[in-house]
Amino acid sequence: MASPANRRAGSNKKAQLSVFAGFVVAGAGALLGAALLAISLFRPGTFQGLRTVAADAAAPVGEAGAAGRTGSHNIIDAVSGYYRAGSRNAALEEELKVARVRLVEAEAMRRENARLKAVLGLTEGEMKPVAVARLIGSTSSSARRIGYLSVGRADGVRPGMPVSSPMGLIGRIFEAGQHSSRVLLLTDSESMIPVRRATDNVVAFAEGRSDGSLRLRLVNLGINPIKKDDVFVTSGSGGLFRPGIAVAIATEITRDGAIAQLLSNPAATDVVVVEPVWQPEAAAAVGGAPPPPPAETDG
Repeated sequence: MASPANRRAGSNKKAQLSVFAGFVVAGAGALLGAALLAISLFRPGTFQGLRTVAADAAAPVGEAGAAGRTGSHNIIDAVSGYYRAGSRNAALEEELKVARVRLVEAEAMRRENARLKAVLGLTEGEMKPVAVARLIGSTSSSARRIGYLSVGRADGVRPGMPVSSPMGLIGRIFEAGQHSSRVLLLTDSESMIPVRRATDNVVAFAEGRSDGSLRLRLVNLGINPIKKDDVFVTSGSGGLFRPGIAVAIATEITRDGAIAQLLSNPAATDVVVVEPVWQPEAAAAVGGAPPPPPAETDG
């Protein structure tokens, strides 16, 4: 059995050898590195083949990494594009809704302009209108058919004056207040006006029936010449209404005339024109309108 002293000496010797071997390896590595550095500095092309081989060996790994990065970017781009497309579609749908509303408003504005132009065309006729007003209401449940206007005596409106819309005659002023007036509609049972067929001189009286229609009674009895869809206009007789204003269209033939539908429906009328009495003296003579005021004289 070896003595403890011998065991200690052997252990120290092994440790010394390990340290020496480590210094040798380190020195050799340093010398090899210095030699390689010198070669790369003075002869750069020496290791080109080795670098190429190493690059070729690492290429598959780089391609796999690049493919992974590209795939991840594609997935992210697809998800981002999906959400962007969804947001864009929502925005487009909202813009489409707004555009539809604007289109409806534009169509309503076009029709309003056409209606107002028709009113202006009506006011630019031979007779200068007394007032342009709004039909602010009318009776619906009563047996009488009365309309209400937003103009009155302060605007020059007087009883007996005709009231028309772009579609035709509505009635005449029944009562006039200071800032409002009542209109006796053509469909009232107390309303009766002289009319003629628009294409010839077949004359008749248009009487209100209180149900939204008119009864046409021929003046000259005999063979009834009226046909369905004949249009009747004011004849000018009596001096109250100027001739040629559209009144009604025949819808049903009767023994002594026809049943007619009013062309200008008060329920669908907004703007109307109040016209002066066509021939005040003639209208006053038959009791249809008050005579005009006397002219003022100096003196």
